[in-house]
Amino acid sequence: MERTTMKYLIEPTRNTPFVNFDYSSGLLELKGVSSPENSLEFYNPVFQAVDKYREIGMNNLEVNMALEYFNTSSSKCLYQIFKGIKKIADGGRSVVINWMYDIDDEDMREVGEDYSDILGLEFNYMEMDF
Repeated sequence: MERTTMKYLIEPTRNTPFVNFDYSSGLLELKGVSSPENSLEFYNPVFQAVDKYREIGMNNLEVNMALEYFNTSSSKCLYQIFKGIKKIADGGRSVVINWMYDIDDEDMREVGEDYSDILGLEFNYMEMDF
């Protein structure tokens, strides 16, 4: 993570999503496909970035999740990310979560609804054309 701009960036691959976490604008984005060989290894820096943002970040956080597919181990990691985001919200900060899903994929919308229900976070659901 660059210290001067406080930005965490991972370029996408065939099996891993684009990740952009810009502390100065309060924006966390995950886009694409998530089926890394080792999900914990891939997502551990993201967990750390969310925790760091909770400590030093600005008041608002916008989260844009636009995942076309993710495997079971990625699902567990996303849950961990959302737990960290919940701590930010519970700390009194404004958090907006935009859950984007393919217009033809109601299952992906339901997954977002499950995360929202389990963690008590409000999600905005947005149909996309992937």
